[in-house]
Amino acid sequence: MSVIIPDNLPAIELLQEEHIRVYGQSETIRHHFAPLRVALLNLMPLKISTEADYIRLLSNSPLWVELTFMKLRSHTSKNTPLVHLNRFYRFFDELKNQHFDGLIITGAPVELIPFEEVDYWQELIEVFDWAHEQIPSALYICWASQAALYHFHHIPKYRLDKKMFGIFPHRLDVEGVPIFHGFDDVFYVPHSRYTEIRKEDVLKVKALTLLAESEESGVYMATARKGREFFITGHSEYEPLRLDMEYQRDLNRGLPTEVPQHYYVDDDPVKRPLVRWRAHSNLLFTNWLNYYVSQQIAYQ
Repeated sequence: MSVIIPDNLPAIELLQEEHIRVYGQSETIRHHFAPLRVALLNLMPLKISTEADYIRLLSNSPLWVELTFMKLRSHTSKNTPLVHLNRFYRFFDELKNQHFDGLIITGAPVELIPFEEVDYWQELIEVFDWAHEQIPSALYICWASQAALYHFHHIPKYRLDKKMFGIFPHRLDVEGVPIFHGFDDVFYVPHSRYTEIRKEDVLKVKALTLLAESEESGVYMATARKGREFFITGHSEYEPLRLDMEYQRDLNRGLPTEVPQHYYVDDDPVKRPLVRWRAHSNLLFTNWLNYYVSQQIAYQ
């Protein structure tokens, strides 16, 4: 169906050019039904492009979704205009007494900092605990997955020798889980991170189930409480040029970056990216909405 988003959000024009149906909150269509309410805590530095990434994916479900953008009082973004944040985002403490059917917390560029030294850590813990008690199903993405696993299950993160950067093949560890309905035996996921969680640590925690992994990039997804929490280490939401943008950015900064693996045609950065993850990314978020946010079922 479509996604209901704040009126005049800059992403609206871009998404409409892509034939993605979005509606502003004030439009009359909103008053004829009760949409699913999903909150997005956007910790990514480029918030406007991240908004578009998630709206694309949430728009593919047959369900109506109202998306609310959340921010933290303890942190002010340096890369997004303050006028944008003030107009389209609401503070966590303004939203915590409202009902939401689902929550997404994005990655953040703080993975090399100890969790407790992140400036918004204490407020983020409040969000984690609120979600644990109040939200039917939550997606924790990339750094947020590491942070939530650390908070809930004391699982550490480990610094990698070099950046995990590219598009990697993955396989399922558990069959028949609704969030993977329709997935092929092998599916691809973008990764862009300097730290990891390790399989042996996940397997030690009885409350966690390891759902999918990669021989190259390691743990991809774990879950707890029968789908009320999903911990996802990759960036399934990335649009096709995102890794190229990151690669060119790091080159321009003089950072020791390598060509993202399995990303460009013939692994040649002069050529275009080879998009192999988009279909499964759409399916992942559609399944999450259909089976966990809407029906709130538990897999057996």
